[in-house]
Amino acid sequence: MRSHQITLLTDFGTQDGYVGVMKGVIAQIYPSALMIDLTHQVKPQDILAARFILLNSYCHFLPGTVHLVVVDPGVGTRRRGVAVAFSNGFLVGPDNGVLSGVLTQIAGWEAVALTNPNYWRVPNPSHTFHGRDIFAPVAAHLASGVSLTQLGPPIEPTSLVQLDLPPCELVDVNIRGCIQYIDHFGNLITNIPAEQIEAETWSMQYQGGTRVDARPPKNIAHCLTYNDVPNGEALSLIGSHGWVEIAVNGGSALAMLRAAVGDKVVLVRE
Repeated sequence: MRSHQITLLTDFGTQDGYVGVMKGVIAQIYPSALMIDLTHQVKPQDILAARFILLNSYCHFLPGTVHLVVVDPGVGTRRRGVAVAFSNGFLVGPDNGVLSGVLTQIAGWEAVALTNPNYWRVPNPSHTFHGRDIFAPVAAHLASGVSLTQLGPPIEPTSLVQLDLPPCELVDVNIRGCIQYIDHFGNLITNIPAEQIEAETWSMQYQGGTRVDARPPKNIAHCLTYNDVPNGEALSLIGSHGWVEIAVNGGSALAMLRAAVGDKVVLVRE
């Protein structure tokens, strides 16, 4: 089943014409495509951020949707372009780990390398804009009904690039994890999923940080809403995305803690 929907996720911004050009290429191939912008404001070359956004977005679309991701600092190199088919749709993008979050959540998927130039915009694509010349055309062809096998040879699933983040793991009765994403508000989103939390009461300990004068609260209280603590105080809660996050009421946990993706955290059961 094809939904005719194509989502677009890039680090191109909106100042230049790159996103519009990709949409123009898609429209030439498949005029009926419904194109939906997830975001184009990923920080340049931030593969980890794109991974997180895709991971938390793909499940909200119709079955058969094609998810096109172009955050591609290795464009023009020997890194592969790939397409993945799974029960709920398709993924298209570079094999640099940007798809790896979704791939850990789904089963029974298959992938191919994008080597068939019949489904590219031109036989000799630009060395700096595969989004226009390879990925956008492939996404359009998939949405229009072209089969995955026509795009190139199959790939061994275990050969796809995985991004290196500290794991979420049980240590005694507590859960150790890390910051996997920092959002626009400065909220620190961990890789601890809500379904792993069994205790009704818990707190968070932030164990990373680079600022010498930063003194994070020893135990960051578990709350239900951002307004459950006084303005300017830190809190922890389960966000709408289903992950535990550290926030500051009316402020930024990023600014308070000078945090970075990969910093360690511990969820303490009480």
